[in-house]
Amino acid sequence: MPTDVRCLVETDRSSAVIRVTGVLDQAGVDPVRDALLARLSDRPGPVVVDLSGLRVAEPAAAQVFAEVRREVLDWPAADLLLHDPSGTVAGVPAWPTLDEAMAALAAAPMAAVLTADLPPTVGAARHARQLVTDGCQRWGVPRLAEPGCIAVTEMVNNVVAHAHTPMTVRLAPRDSELHLAVRDHSARQPAYAGLAPLTSTGGRGLLLIDTVARRWGSSPIPGGKVVWCVLHPDDEAAARG
Repeated sequence: MPTDVRCLVETDRSSAVIRVTGVLDQAGVDPVRDALLARLSDRPGPVVVDLSGLRVAEPAAAQVFAEVRREVLDWPAADLLLHDPSGTVAGVPAWPTLDEAMAALAAAPMAAVLTADLPPTVGAARHARQLVTDGCQRWGVPRLAEPGCIAVTEMVNNVVAHAHTPMTVRLAPRDSELHLAVRDHSARQPAYAGLAPLTSTGGRGLLLIDTVARRWGSSPIPGGKVVWCVLHPDDEAAARG
């Protein structure tokens, strides 16, 4: 996937390795960020970014890799590792050889992931709730099924009501947490303004997500966005008193 004329990002759906080559300066930051986010949103699982063919012309530009990692860590089953022979990139786990980076990737626990591609129709939320219920039972976190269903219903219904595009629902466990995400093809970002007036109609979906989730957010990506949330069983226990 070409990005800037001085910097090339090469991705392959069949591989967990992304190669960034050429010269990286501030002009290349946004294209590199977009290419990495597009790959990570397209396919679950951690990736290794191979920087052996990259020269960093401006040190500040190298921060893009740490920024992308921070952005995706709360997505289901997403992470970013580096093969960085120069050792100059901070804020991301890195190894001096590609073999070592791939060994670290292979040693990481295989993430369990459930994914569904859904149309923007009324029935989409029902399919998403079933996916969450099945996942919570399978992964031994049944207490998170109810808040997970609340969150995913609102996330999916926002796509149906506002984005009007096909969507991908994805969920994965991490430790005792449940990570949920819905990727759509609209650049329109959700707007959360806190508690809604009692006299208002609609607009309560994000409030519900904020209530049940430990944290949530929306990540702009090329051709759309990823809305995500993280649920923790301790929060559900506290809510039940």
